[in-house]
Amino acid sequence: MEINYRLKKYTFTTIIHLFLLVVAVSCIYPLLWMVFSSFKTQQTIFTNLSLIPERFRFENYYLVLTQENFGRYFLNSIFYTGSVVFSIIIIASLAGYAFSRLNFPGKNLIFIIFIGAMMIPTPGNFVPLYVLLNKLHLRNTPLGYILCMISGGLPLSIFLFKTFLDKMPQELEDIARIDGCSKLRIWWNIALPFAKPILGVVAIFNTLNVWNEYLLALVVFDSKHLMPLQRALVVFRGEYLTNYPLLMAALTITTLPVIVIYLLFQEYIVRGIVLK
Repeated sequence: MEINYRLKKYTFTTIIHLFLLVVAVSCIYPLLWMVFSSFKTQQTIFTNLSLIPERFRFENYYLVLTQENFGRYFLNSIFYTGSVVFSIIIIASLAGYAFSRLNFPGKNLIFIIFIGAMMIPTPGNFVPLYVLLNKLHLRNTPLGYILCMISGGLPLSIFLFKTFLDKMPQELEDIARIDGCSKLRIWWNIALPFAKPILGVVAIFNTLNVWNEYLLALVVFDSKHLMPLQRALVVFRGEYLTNYPLLMAALTITTLPVIVIYLLFQEYIVRGIVLK
């Protein structure tokens, strides 16, 4: 009986591991194909079916970095992403702390409004955002784009901070108040360090959201030199012909910062998901 139980358990564990292995390979292989294809030529990318190219053509990356202001778009995305993520973390953590630990009139109603804002799809806001930015003379400006991205990322970020800070022990605040800390100092010295795990989740979520955004940029910007990095990827796709090696090289460069950020925040992401 015990042998049959162990055999069933071993079989079940093996099947689970094989399934996870297949999922992992299906996720990793497209990334490997993208990276290795960036070193091929337009002629060999489909004729040479092997994953690793016969000769690595590093000039593809040189052409990408020197073509169509790719570097300018790259710096634009870094500036937009850094500004938006930093602002969202500060504003959302303050708002989350206020909704979680403070009592003020209309707190529940305002929080419900924020939750309702998460239900509105981003394209549904394009027309009112376009009209509002025009009236404020912020269309075709980096500030207008940054404010739009901040407003889009705040509802979910505030919700995550609020639900996480609900678990903060009341004793921590009581001790801080006895020591003479103000509410702002409690947020900075107690709440923010306590919320480090969810901070990583909010940071990576909003980084991916801003870094991969393209449609809103088309609505906000008229000037090409203000566009984010996703605009550069369109350059390598012609109406009748697509230069796939250059496109793969551009995609590889675009993906690298996201991988680096994930590696930096992976500990907080895992802890945030587990504790949440």
